Amino acid sequence: MKIGVMKEIKPSEYRVSAIPSAVGELVRRGHEVIVEHDAGKGSGFSDDDYREAGATIEADTAKIWNSVDMIYKVKEIFPEEWQYLRKDMIVFTYIHSNAHLDQTEALLNSKCTSIAYEDISDDRGQWPLLSPMSELAGKGGFLAALNFQQAVHGGPGKLLANVCGAPAPVVTIIGCGHSGMGACELAAGFGCKVNMLDINYEAMLAAKDIMPNNVSFMFSNRANLLACLKESDVVINCILWPKTRKDHLINREDLKLMKPGAMIVDVACDDEGAVETCRSTSHNDPVYYEEGIMHYCVDNIPSAFAQTASTTLSNATLPFAMAIANKGVEKALKDDKHLRRGLTTYDGKLTLLETAEKYDIPFVSPDDLVKEF
Repeated sequence: MKIGVMKEIKPSEYRVSAIPSAVGELVRRGHEVIVEHDAGKGSGFSDDDYREAGATIEADTAKIWNSVDMIYKVKEIFPEEWQYLRKDMIVFTYIHSNAHLDQTEALLNSKCTSIAYEDISDDRGQWPLLSPMSELAGKGGFLAALNFQQAVHGGPGKLLANVCGAPAPVVTIIGCGHSGMGACELAAGFGCKVNMLDINYEAMLAAKDIMPNNVSFMFSNRANLLACLKESDVVINCILWPKTRKDHLINREDLKLMKPGAMIVDVACDDEGAVETCRSTSHNDPVYYEEGIMHYCVDNIPSAFAQTASTTLSNATLPFAMAIANKGVEKALKDDKHLRRGLTTYDGKLTLLETAEKYDIPFVSPDDLVKEF
C-alpha cells in the first residue's frame, strides 16, 4: 500500500503521525511511505531520518494526497484539504466528527473511507489511541496551571507546590481517567492537596492504590463539587461531555464561589460542555477570563510536547495502520471489531452513531456494513 505521512497544518500543531521507526516497520513489510517535507521537524525528526527509514520525501502536498492509498496524519481534515478527498482513499487520523459537521459532510461527499483514532476501542472498553494523548493532556494541563499561576503571567503568584511556611495549594481534578491520573500524578508529586472526583467507585479505588496520601477521593456529586470549588486554587476538568447534553457540571454562577486568583483548566475542551464557560483556545492565545476566573482551554495540549506525543501516538496507531496496509481496509475492518468501532464514513455512509444522532444524519452500522464486504 502507498501511505502518505502528512505535515500538520493546524496552527501550533507540531506532532507527526508516524515517527521514523514506525515508517521503517511499514517499509520493511513492503509498503511505500511518502513523507511530506518537514512533517517531523516539529517533533525533532528530520527528512534524513525518514529517508534512512526507507521513506520518500515529497514537498508537493497535492502530489502526496493525489497519489497515495492512505493518508496517515494526526489532526482532522481541514477545509483546504477537502479538495483532495476521493472515493478510493483511506483517511486515518483524529477526526472528531461530531464536533465538525462541515468536515463530516466533506468526508461523506467524497465517499472516502475515514477511520478515527479516538473511536477505536479495546477489550477493556478503553480507547487505546486516545489514552496516550489523554495522559499528556492531563500532565500538560497541570503544567499550564503551574505556569499561569505565576504573577508574571497574570496569576496570583502562587507556586503549586508544598513550600515550607505556606499552605499547600488545593487542586481539584474531575475524572479518574488517563487525563485525570496524569494531572494527579504531577499535582500530588508537587505536594499539592489534591481532590479527585469521579462517579466510578472502582476507578477511584484503583487510583487510590497508586496515589500518595495527599490525594483525596470523593464521589462527583453536586455537594462535593461545590465544596471543592470553594477551596480550590486550580480546578482541572478531565472528562469528556456528551455533545447532546445541554446541562453542565460547573455552571457560570458556580464560578462566583471560587477564590480570587483561582483558575480552571479544561483538558477536555468541550465548548460549553462540563464547564459552561469553556471555549477552546490555542497555544498562541491560551487563556481568558469569565466571572474573574482565568480559564485555560487549549485544545491540543499534547502538541506542546510534540516529540513525546508523536512517539506515543505513533506506537499506538501503528498496529492498526499496519493491519489496514497488510490486509486492505475492508478485510482489516471485517477482522477487527475495535478498528471497526472507529469507522466514521464509508462510501458516502455515516457509520458513527454519536455523530448521526447529534446531526440527525442517517446511520449505517459498521457491523452490518462489513457483512457486505
